[in-house]
Amino acid sequence: MASVHTYDKSSQRHVLPLRPTIKDYAWGIRGLDSRVARFALESGVIDEVDPDSPYAELWLGTHPSGPTTLRDGTTLESVVGGQLPFLFKILSAGKALSIQAHPCKDGAKRLHLENPTNYGDDNHKPELAVALTPFEAMCGFRRLEEIAILIKKHPEFAACISNEAKLAIFLCSRDEDDKKKALRMLFQSFMSCPVETSQVQLKKLLKRLQKEQSVDHVHPHEEPPWERKCARAILRLAQQFPGDSGAMAPFLLNYLLIAPGESFYMAANEPHAYVAGEIIECMACSDNVVRAGLTPKFKDVDNLVNMLTYSMGGPTINAGTPAYGDDRIMRYTPPTREFEVMIITCNPGEDITLPALSVPAIFVVLEGSGNTDNEEGQRLVMRPGRSYYMPEHCPELTLAVNDSKRGPLRIALAHENQHLDEPTLSCAEDSKQWGGEFALPTPTSNPGTPRSPNKYVGVRELNLKPGVTVPFKVPKL
Repeated sequence: MASVHTYDKSSQRHVLPLRPTIKDYAWGIRGLDSRVARFALESGVIDEVDPDSPYAELWLGTHPSGPTTLRDGTTLESVVGGQLPFLFKILSAGKALSIQAHPCKDGAKRLHLENPTNYGDDNHKPELAVALTPFEAMCGFRRLEEIAILIKKHPEFAACISNEAKLAIFLCSRDEDDKKKALRMLFQSFMSCPVETSQVQLKKLLKRLQKEQSVDHVHPHEEPPWERKCARAILRLAQQFPGDSGAMAPFLLNYLLIAPGESFYMAANEPHAYVAGEIIECMACSDNVVRAGLTPKFKDVDNLVNMLTYSMGGPTINAGTPAYGDDRIMRYTPPTREFEVMIITCNPGEDITLPALSVPAIFVVLEGSGNTDNEEGQRLVMRPGRSYYMPEHCPELTLAVNDSKRGPLRIALAHENQHLDEPTLSCAEDSKQWGGEFALPTPTSNPGTPRSPNKYVGVRELNLKPGVTVPFKVPKL
């Protein structure tokens, strides 16, 4: 721990060590395999790690459901003088989180007024995720062309949808509003399917998929990768949540694998479900979640169906943008003013000065070790899991790593958005780079017509002028 002589909690200029709050949700990774557990142990929140307990989330912020404190128990909110506009988290997901969406500001106020027990906040909750490990997630609706193919291929899925909804998909025009209406009808029909019907069809589907995925069936190279990934995801989700028709969600939602250092942004009213892996997560200061499947918690299907935007395609996948003239500082900026995140890397034998900020910030050490210095004489030892509060206009903090170290020091820093006019991320509705899990050419007929696999196009296309290249660097987390 940092020496008690290196900071003064009453000072408006000192960097202060923090004690985060941890959450033991059932989907968390168990024992020391969880980064949340290791970070909690290092920060002194727990004295030992229970190998049988799930450690799901580590919270850094002023939200009343998990307030961060200083080491003497003083709340961060009292030091800040109010609530921070953001909530900063580390997530360790061992199995899938619920199928969910977060309401917009108006929706959050309405839900809080109507049902304060299940919706304790009246604030919206847009969120940004940066992968620390390979991370699996379902984000945003698939395009109608994809869903139409999956309905034809999987009769069990089709049996959970009304004939009217299926016709709406197959006969839909190219008009975007018509597509959204058809998608809403489909989603509402699927989510409203009687439990006795969906459970019977799910059993049939699982039996068939298990046979098709066995070594005695089709050779893997004869099956398109997206179909294989979709089938395996369903089998895995069904094992985690037996009898829950939400296991069919990969038929409706894009199933993504995010590499370490890559990020995505989930705006309000967009469906998603994180599946496995570890991420940094930053969001507006709220804990509002509207759930509809893959969870034993309260489900609110009607509100979820009514609140979604029904945009198609997934979010932008972005590896960050160099900031402040230094490519060791990678910026992840969403199109919302409450927060942005920076990943800062200091290699052995180097030092780096953190950006001077006019707003309060929180940072957590992700990996490596080193030390710090500033004009106040503060010397803080950097170790994975330690977290700190930086007051606004505090003296510049310099990180340094001894040249004898074998790896870099890497920290994640969150604060109110300082680059709102230069976002690096966008939601599904605004994204032009993600064409769906297996992007299809512009349809020349109705969306129910399958396309030849050799006509599929790339899923991350940038519309660039001839000869223009884009630098693309993924930081190693």
